[in-house]
Amino acid sequence: MQEQSRSAEIIVIGAGIAGASVAALLAGSNTVVLIEMEAQPGYHTTGRSAAVFAPNYGPSGVRALTRASRAFYEMPPEGFSEVPLLSPRHILMVAREDQEASLEALIATASAFGPVARLSRDELGEFQPLLRDGYASAGMLDKGGQDIDVAALHQGYLKMFKAQGGSLVTNEEVSSLERRGESWVVATQKGELSAPIIVNAAGAWAEQIGRMAGAETIGLVPKQRTAMMVAEPEGFTKRDAPITIDIDEQFYLKPDAGRLLISPADETPCEPCDAQPDEMDVAICADRIMTAFALDIRRIENKWAGLRSFVSDKEPVIGFSNAVPGFFWMAGQGGYGIQTAPAAASLAAALVQGLPLPDHIADEGLKLADVAPARLGASA
Repeated sequence: MQEQSRSAEIIVIGAGIAGASVAALLAGSNTVVLIEMEAQPGYHTTGRSAAVFAPNYGPSGVRALTRASRAFYEMPPEGFSEVPLLSPRHILMVAREDQEASLEALIATASAFGPVARLSRDELGEFQPLLRDGYASAGMLDKGGQDIDVAALHQGYLKMFKAQGGSLVTNEEVSSLERRGESWVVATQKGELSAPIIVNAAGAWAEQIGRMAGAETIGLVPKQRTAMMVAEPEGFTKRDAPITIDIDEQFYLKPDAGRLLISPADETPCEPCDAQPDEMDVAICADRIMTAFALDIRRIENKWAGLRSFVSDKEPVIGFSNAVPGFFWMAGQGGYGIQTAPAAASLAAALVQGLPLPDHIADEGLKLADVAPARLGASA
């Protein structure tokens, strides 16, 4: 796109994984501009994610989109990435005696979609030797999990977008949206851009973009999550141990390149921002991890925070607005945006272009009503 024209058929706002993926799929048959407010794509949540491909993780629509994404992850388009997008990482959900009802409910649900195993107290240590003796009474081992190379996935979509002729503009924060005739006019500090269709993939800022457009309220709430790196204990060698998650999501721990990635799995509501770790959350994390695992955390090597944005049912919001024409929501991915990205992008690209629900997504049981903005009318 020539700089002087600043117009396209579709403008995608936000160049994180959601925006980059849908823009890449749309650019093949449309002129597309991808707008990013930061100097580089993926600065916020995408760039701070340690994603795991977990088909049994999340609400039903998320699980369907995750399953529908597996084929892409296992065999991406030729030239998409120089490295595999997935690498094996089992998932271990652990439960204390007072949490066993939650564990049994998850096993009943997860077993319908793939092989999972219930582990007894005595079996847990075989898979996660760092667990304190007597802490957990049972667990669920899911061998369908994988680590996702988030950077390779994101860069692959950006490369695809560029190869398809898409135009990425950075350092352009949206200051207003206005519908003029059949087009949207997007104002930034560098001038105006216009297109008949806007795709709102602005992450934690998506509700703000919706308000600028006069779209319905979807009740999007950004929630801060803290993560940090600590040293492995002396003598630890099981670096292929599963990511270990509390059944009620009070913590997780994952071996990561010779260190341990840990989190209190916090979800603290906040305003859209450049999230920074709170010292209280860091302390809570250390306490929870040392309670569950035989670790003595003396020093935090690195710490950060990211925003996971949810609507009330924690399902994503994918579809055209019912309040204003040509405004498409792609928001509310919460903590599932990476693992669902290929299928979510495929779904969004189809709907933007007026095409039906793709077969590989329908086959997993997803219905458009599961993710449509209309389901959130009560919050409008």
